[in-house]
Amino acid sequence: MRRSPSFLAGAASAAAVLALALPAPALAADGDGGFTIKDSRIAESSGLAASHLHPGIYWTHNDSDDGPYIYAVDSRTGETVATITMKGVGAPRDVEAISLGPDGDLYVGDIGDNLGGKWSYVWIYKLPEPKVLKDQTIRATQYVVKYADGPRNAEALMVHPKTGRVYIADKNEDGGHLYEGPARLSTSGTNIFRPVATIDLWVTDGAFSPDGQQLVVRGYFGGIAYAWNDGRPKRQGRLNVPLQRQGESVTYTPDGSRLMYGSEGKDSPVQPGSVPGGGSGSKSPSEGGGSASAGGSDGGGGMSSGAKGALAVAAVLAAGFGLKRLLRKS
Repeated sequence: MRRSPSFLAGAASAAAVLALALPAPALAADGDGGFTIKDSRIAESSGLAASHLHPGIYWTHNDSDDGPYIYAVDSRTGETVATITMKGVGAPRDVEAISLGPDGDLYVGDIGDNLGGKWSYVWIYKLPEPKVLKDQTIRATQYVVKYADGPRNAEALMVHPKTGRVYIADKNEDGGHLYEGPARLSTSGTNIFRPVATIDLWVTDGAFSPDGQQLVVRGYFGGIAYAWNDGRPKRQGRLNVPLQRQGESVTYTPDGSRLMYGSEGKDSPVQPGSVPGGGSGSKSPSEGGGSASAGGSDGGGGMSSGAKGALAVAAVLAAGFGLKRLLRKS
């Protein structure tokens, strides 16, 4: 997603300060402790999904007009182990999200709209997750999507892991909505997505927990967890989102014990975070919390002095270019 020059300048300043003060994420043997995407072709990683078939593999893609490609990244090495070319989908416009459904298919959201209403329709592509990881071309099914209340920009697409229903969260600086698609997507006509809940966040991605009981959404500097509550999301609290230079993606690990947060940029980090209300080593969400480092702990659950200092500087910078508007007050 392209940003305005003023936003990029301010975010770059804050990110530079934080990068100097915050320690790099620790790496675990299984890759779920954090990793760096090393493929120079992946400079705008905008979506993230943990593979169902290949342990340690995460699917990602560039946004904007990179082409009909998705990449399988090995979290143990950060290297790309397969490049998939989608066949039969035309020329993607602004691919912003990826998710896996209970049918074992990958759902790719070509749902970005930088002008917030330029496109009267957007697309979702569906293709089977390949059983063999190698460079290959796979035919995808293309679905036409419109919103019941008119065109909008969006970067978050989530497939419920039990029902297979597709949801989209629009991206609005003042907060937006969660949109629900039809029970089954159709290739024979337009799929109308209808608003079903408000989302009080400028959303850049979202994900369902593997058991389907929780929905998380993230923005550039914060996130929110919801209990799914049979399709009537009930807010649980804020997520402890790691501070990243341009936070774009989130997914659960396959066992649901951790959240993995991705960022745009070359050599972009994918960093772990706790799962609200459950999961291995997770902490309950805090209504008063905003974002926290994934690394910088002082051993007692707090942040290191360097991290605290970085956050203080970031707060000063935020006042100058309006970062406080990215996550509205609860």
